[in-house]
Amino acid sequence: MGWLNLLSASDFKDDIALPDGQCHSMNTPTNAPAPHTSCAFLFDGSGAAVALDLNTTPAIPDSGFLWVHLVKDDPATPLWLAKADLPPMIEAAISAEDTRPRCTPHGNGAVIILRGVNLNEGARAEDMVSIRLWVTQHCIISYAQRRLRALEDIQTSAASGPTAHSPGDFLGRLTQRLADRAEPTVSELNEQLDGIEETLLDEGTLPDRSSLGEIRRAAITLRRYMMPQRDALTTLLIEDFNWLSDADLARLREATERITLLSEELDAIRDRAQVVHDQILDKRSETMNRQMFILSSVAAIFLPLGLITGLLGINVGGIPGTENPSAFALVTIGLVVMGGLLVWLFRKWGLL
Repeated sequence: MGWLNLLSASDFKDDIALPDGQCHSMNTPTNAPAPHTSCAFLFDGSGAAVALDLNTTPAIPDSGFLWVHLVKDDPATPLWLAKADLPPMIEAAISAEDTRPRCTPHGNGAVIILRGVNLNEGARAEDMVSIRLWVTQHCIISYAQRRLRALEDIQTSAASGPTAHSPGDFLGRLTQRLADRAEPTVSELNEQLDGIEETLLDEGTLPDRSSLGEIRRAAITLRRYMMPQRDALTTLLIEDFNWLSDADLARLREATERITLLSEELDAIRDRAQVVHDQILDKRSETMNRQMFILSSVAAIFLPLGLITGLLGINVGGIPGTENPSAFALVTIGLVVMGGLLVWLFRKWGLL
């Protein structure tokens, strides 16, 4: 595999073992990389890691592994990929423009594509960020187009303290962090939906349907990637990779279970949002029907009264009371009495 074939345990003699068990390469940076930048770490297999320069050719100990993270917009990324000489299928898979979560075994390695919630400023959480990985026993190559906070958690851990012991441990930690970052987003959707339900049921007011639509759209979009992500991790679990220990499998199963629960929670949010939407429509229809009924009743009451006044107002001879000065008062009293009688009849018939 080109550049990766140059990595051998015999070259590891250039590293210095420290008393605390950590391992730091000579002339290599040890601080955490800046957010959303390409970087490389060498893990010694005992929970310590050292940051490397992407231009170096580090050695990998028998129990350790190399992690190279590539960012799409970094000018060093295409140069490094050309130097690594990955199989065309793998390079195309990790650098594709649009991806869905999946796990594709290839020899003793696997192409794993996952998604994390988008916590970048000004972005929608449901516009999930993809992380593409090529994982083997001694090497992990990750590729990202946008900033992913869960991956930065792994970078910080690798630069500052105890970290992954193996590629399987790395995957377990990453999938757990993806679930950790997704849970607050799903909880927030639940809280927003609870607020809308409380407004509808307790206060009796009609909430804004646009906010309900946003919640439902977010739940559908998140679920669209959560379910395939669960399937991708399940595929990884059933593959017989020798670099996955029992502890790694247990961590991955836990992450799979958490993602499954999140998917089910998103299903529930989507269904609840639909029920609340139906309740809003029913209440709005009920309010409109009640208003139309009142208007119809008022029109029915005033219809005969209008008929009488219309007949009295025609401009022809023979209209009674034209010569009687008390005729207007008598007609008004008669209309009031007739109106009261009509209201009594409508109430008796259950129309009011």
